[in-house]
Amino acid sequence: MDLVISGYGRMGHEVEKIAIDRNHKIIAVIDNKEDWNEKSEIIKSADAVIDFSFPETALDVFKKCFELGIPIITGTTGWYDKIDEVKLLCSKNNASFFYAPNFSIGVNIFFEANKKLAKMLTSVGGYSPEIEEIHHIHKIDSPSGTAIKAADDIISEFNSINEWKNESTDDESQLQIISKREGEITGTHIIGYNSEVDEIKISHSAKNRKGFALGAVIAAEFLVGKTGFFNMNDLLRV
Repeated sequence: MDLVISGYGRMGHEVEKIAIDRNHKIIAVIDNKEDWNEKSEIIKSADAVIDFSFPETALDVFKKCFELGIPIITGTTGWYDKIDEVKLLCSKNNASFFYAPNFSIGVNIFFEANKKLAKMLTSVGGYSPEIEEIHHIHKIDSPSGTAIKAADDIISEFNSINEWKNESTDDESQLQIISKREGEITGTHIIGYNSEVDEIKISHSAKNRKGFALGAVIAAEFLVGKTGFFNMNDLLRV
């Protein structure tokens, strides 16, 4: 495949390595608005764009890809308040869009384990969930997209919880997410379920960025010949 990388930070560099290892070709790297104009002709010939840019520029990136008819795979988070708008634009343009709060296969297994646990514990009763996420000091959005996905899955099972809050809270109708930014930590997520008699915890810690990059490239391979709005459930057939 001929691929374009949008966002040439740490994840962009990792995607480049994985893509080349899997015999794909990086035909362009986009790291700012000027690149879209200067490299427009070569971008048009791409089989897909893999995007790990910034929340504030993500929507513009999606629109450009839809207009050019190029499938896009994005690991950028922090734009999910506009997800309905993106779905509509994708449908209107008969485009190909794949997004994930986290492309790691391990994290997506973690999601499924959390959903199962939340369903079991809400039926038992007496358990109160909370989430902690720890990332490197360079991460811009807070809480992480992974934490938000885990929180949404919990809220869908716990009728007593209406929303999540990115701070400590004693309000039982709110799910507490504590975000920490420390050193160069790739990403750690801890979900705890507390009761008067015990505590159950599940966690996922990323050792490096390779798992995220590999998942994104596999998603690009999956998207070939498809149109629509996809996520990791489609890829993993969950």
